[in-house]
Amino acid sequence: NVHDLRIDESILTGESVPVEKHHSQLTEDTVVADRGNMAYSGTLVTYGHAIGVVVGTGAKTEIGRINQMLSEVQTLETPLLREVDQLAKWLSLAVLVLASFTFAYGVWLQGMTGAETFLAAVGLAVAAIPEGLPAIMTITLAIGVQQMARHSAVIRRLPAVETLGSVSNICSDKTGTLTRNEMTVRSVVLADQLFEVTGSGYDPHGSFIRDGETKDSDNEPQLQELVRAVMLCNDASLSKKGTTKEETGSGAAGKEQWQLVGDPTEGALITLAMKAGLDPHFEQEEYPRTDIIPFESEHKYMATLHHDHAGHGVIYLKGAPERVLDMCQFQRCEAGTNQTIIDRNLWLQRMQSMASQGQRVLAIAAKAVPAEHMELNFSDLNEGLCLIGLVAMIDPPRDEAIAAVKQCHSAGIRVKMITGDHVDTAKAIGAQMNIGDGQTALTGAELEEMSDDELRKVVADVDVFARTSPEHKLRLVSALQANGNVVAMTGDGVNDAPALRRADVGIAMGINGTEVSKEAAEMVLADDNFATIARAVEEGRTVYDNLKKAILFILPTNAGEALSILAAILLGTMLPITPVQILWVNMITAVTLALALAFEPAEKNVMARPPRDPKAPLLSGFLIWRTLFVGMILVCGTFGLFLWYQSNGYSVEYARTIAVNTLVMFEIFYLFNSRFFIESVANKAGILGNRIALYAIAMLLVFQMLFTYTSPMQTLFATEAISFGDWLVIAVISSSVFVLVEIEKRVFRNKREAGENIRT
Repeated sequence: NVHDLRIDESILTGESVPVEKHHSQLTEDTVVADRGNMAYSGTLVTYGHAIGVVVGTGAKTEIGRINQMLSEVQTLETPLLREVDQLAKWLSLAVLVLASFTFAYGVWLQGMTGAETFLAAVGLAVAAIPEGLPAIMTITLAIGVQQMARHSAVIRRLPAVETLGSVSNICSDKTGTLTRNEMTVRSVVLADQLFEVTGSGYDPHGSFIRDGETKDSDNEPQLQELVRAVMLCNDASLSKKGTTKEETGSGAAGKEQWQLVGDPTEGALITLAMKAGLDPHFEQEEYPRTDIIPFESEHKYMATLHHDHAGHGVIYLKGAPERVLDMCQFQRCEAGTNQTIIDRNLWLQRMQSMASQGQRVLAIAAKAVPAEHMELNFSDLNEGLCLIGLVAMIDPPRDEAIAAVKQCHSAGIRVKMITGDHVDTAKAIGAQMNIGDGQTALTGAELEEMSDDELRKVVADVDVFARTSPEHKLRLVSALQANGNVVAMTGDGVNDAPALRRADVGIAMGINGTEVSKEAAEMVLADDNFATIARAVEEGRTVYDNLKKAILFILPTNAGEALSILAAILLGTMLPITPVQILWVNMITAVTLALALAFEPAEKNVMARPPRDPKAPLLSGFLIWRTLFVGMILVCGTFGLFLWYQSNGYSVEYARTIAVNTLVMFEIFYLFNSRFFIESVANKAGILGNRIALYAIAMLLVFQMLFTYTSPMQTLFATEAISFGDWLVIAVISSSVFVLVEIEKRVFRNKREAGENIRT
């Protein structure tokens, strides 16, 4: 027994409007979104009532089945963790080989004692291992979390920050994420006129355009009659919620927020009438409602009876266009005239045209009645009805989401829409957002017939998927990953949870999302806005860049320290830097200089380049070259000054103090080089663009003064005070790294301009 039952199944299907239920029999292969004879646990009844039979409980319900899928989903390791693990293995192997070689060479070929050689090997290992790198990585990711939170993106798992930067495909839900989740009338069709309606959502500001010209609705009697009808034959209401500051840079502009109470479709109709200048309270007082036939699925329309203060009576009716068309004998061609016989073929063509664009169409009709007619019966609608016109509405795309999709495309990221909505609606929204070609879309039923291999081939070419179930979403994400993509998946319902967990980055909605989806996701959107994802991707790419810059800074400086010790062993001389001094340099520079790179702003081209290859190693050819190139510069300068001072009669402690300070000054100058991979820093942005770096340099210089001139530090690290002239020599020698690396960058830029692919 079903009596006009409508259920909100958005948590299971993503359907943007409540679904009408019936008791007709369906085939077993009907997808969940089309099972109109089933009511599911966890969904909400919005209207009507029914009596049904329980056919499944617990794990046999749809939610139970999804929970079972969720427990079986296998999550993937993030690209960063894979790359860091690979980097750690290579570095550990290299350090072990180099330290073993140093020990063997010192004992067997140089005749050094075992203890002395072991100390040198330990010093080399300490110098080569980047002890501060794990801390730098954690802090850089944490800074990314903080930056994303400021843009309404809440990170639940730290590695997801960087993973966002490597995303190549974003699978997005439609309703509320790409669209506003606010039905909006887009067009009004009269017998001989067509109006396009501007504006979006429930904000009653907009205009009516006919033949490319904006029209004054007050001078359009037919239009006025239609908007009055949809306002009076309506049970919803709009209220002004308040004003908020738009995100316009200055933050000065205010935007009215309108809140709907009632059905979204009726809210769109009230908004339409208010755009035409009608006031709801005035119209309801001027044409009070006398009686009503509420909407029911059996008759598919709603009718209301109104009498004005002069005694004139009128029936207004709105409903499914095919049903209303069958009830009407006339059509309105001029306000107040009901004499024109309806042209059914004309109206059917218009209905089909708007429906094919994914728009929801309603027909509006009216009938004049005598003043004494005070009750509304079904028999009153059997004859005399006049069709006023049609209204077509759709949940419109967010303007900022359209811009964000465009930005994603320019960044080499493909956006795919996966929704539970109807296929025509999905294609129409996709065309407006430049997702897909507006013609091609796959439904859940079509996905059911494909094997995994077939799906892998198809998913690379199709961007719009409609009427999908949880299994379909999970298969789509898995197919994209099997093709080598890093996938971000958005969702708000229980049905999205398995795909969210499987995706490289699961993104849940913070406002309308269920707790299940949030728990399965790595990131939560506090504003349910797709544009926030684009900003998060930009921040993720910046975080990865800054991590690479930190590595680009740490590895060459560590290589310089290690090669200095290796050079001393090979030449049979004393170590230029002791192991404890190396620990000091590594600790103090990691805390200050390397950490400063975590605060680097995004580079200009960060969203104008394709996603990085997730299989590419962190230790690229460019990074290996830069490590060796800078390491040799540091060896020549540091070890060279140590030998020069020692040969000129200075004590070993004095020469080592010179070497340590030279190494630190090398790192200070190289820090400026590290702010950009191959772009020049010879401008204000490069030298002064990161204030944190300047503060870090100042702090490091203070530490080095304490290291060089205070008695406790001299005792602990075996250092001696050096003269001002020595500092000048150190500054001149160490500045060479800045000049040489800038020359190297210029060579790489020339190669890039010549068309060579330079992968940093």
